[in-house]
Amino acid sequence: MQKYLVGGAVRDRLLNIEVKDRDWVVVGVTPKQMLDAGYQQVGADFPVFLHPENGEEYALARTERKSGRGYNGFICDASPDISIEDDLARRDLTINAIAEDENGDLIDPWGGLNDLNNKVLRHVSPAFSEDPLRVLRAARFAARFAHLGFKIAPETSELMQQMSLSGELIELTPERVFGELEKALCSQTPRAFFEVLRKTKALAEILPELDRLWGIPNPVKWHPEIDTGLHTMLVLEQICLLNDKPEVRFAALCHDFGKAKTDPKYWPSHPGHEKAGVAVIEALAERIPLPNRYLSLAKLASEYHCHLHKVTELRPSTLLKLFNRFDVWRKAERFEHFLDVCEADARGRTGLEDRPYPQKDYMKKALSEVQSVSARSFVEAGYQGAQIKQQMEQARLEKLKQLKVSWQSQ
Repeated sequence: MQKYLVGGAVRDRLLNIEVKDRDWVVVGVTPKQMLDAGYQQVGADFPVFLHPENGEEYALARTERKSGRGYNGFICDASPDISIEDDLARRDLTINAIAEDENGDLIDPWGGLNDLNNKVLRHVSPAFSEDPLRVLRAARFAARFAHLGFKIAPETSELMQQMSLSGELIELTPERVFGELEKALCSQTPRAFFEVLRKTKALAEILPELDRLWGIPNPVKWHPEIDTGLHTMLVLEQICLLNDKPEVRFAALCHDFGKAKTDPKYWPSHPGHEKAGVAVIEALAERIPLPNRYLSLAKLASEYHCHLHKVTELRPSTLLKLFNRFDVWRKAERFEHFLDVCEADARGRTGLEDRPYPQKDYMKKALSEVQSVSARSFVEAGYQGAQIKQQMEQARLEKLKQLKVSWQSQ
């Protein structure tokens, strides 16, 4: 048995990035020999085994032949005579098609090391087009390595566009689309993911709700960048400076979806876009399986982000309704994430990236004030049942009134 370290472990070591997972390819053995050696087989589509001691994945070298549409339309050959070069030939990008043998020597038949040095994301072969998921993967690697200066090769970008226009992206399962989306949102530069997808015509297929925002104007007084699509990318940049949770970044991405519903006769204004966006997000969730933490925050951010920009003008009673709507009594962290989205929205505008956002400080103070109201004092005062809730609401309202007065006097 010959074994080779492959893929991300080799790539990341060469980039001086911490290697978190190691994957291996083995050549010259059968599944039975792996099982006899104590490895545990996982996966039904092709032979992958877990090492009996460290749990690392060992896959038999294999080739793949296109047999149908979509991600699963392949015939796999994992016979013992498949070479490591044959296995590397089926991989997506040259930087992922480098192997290292047990002596530390590199096997690099596709020039991956050269592309690493030149910071190029290039497809290995025309077989790249056989798997539509690779369009999203290439865009995700662009997002992951954008801060290092990596760019997609022109010929790869052209091939990705051809794949997008072929209609085969619709064959991707919603779960795989969400998986790539979430990984991209966790990357250092998520903006690059969406911009690559847009350039290669894939965004209209994967996230048409986002793609439609380009070309929709905003009032120049509030949005020097004017274009809603560009504004959304700027907001995404800002939220990445504030919060690393993918669901928060997703909410920032979705906050202006409703502007695509505005009748052009109202442009550049967008009356009612906040609530219109909620319906757009709900429709998206019917197509892509969003976890509830994604969906609930995105909908709330869409509907209420404009409230925060003018929060000091809101009546205390309106502010209390907002707290109740967010259920800050049980989900205070979600509200804090919402505040991050609002701050990113305010700063995601050309030339206004560093402006202060005192509304966030005001809301944090208001949240602290209302959370300080305890039921105990009212129970001890003899109130019962619904009376306790009424008294707590009144006490919270009084605190918000006092806060507004003191804030305005500063």
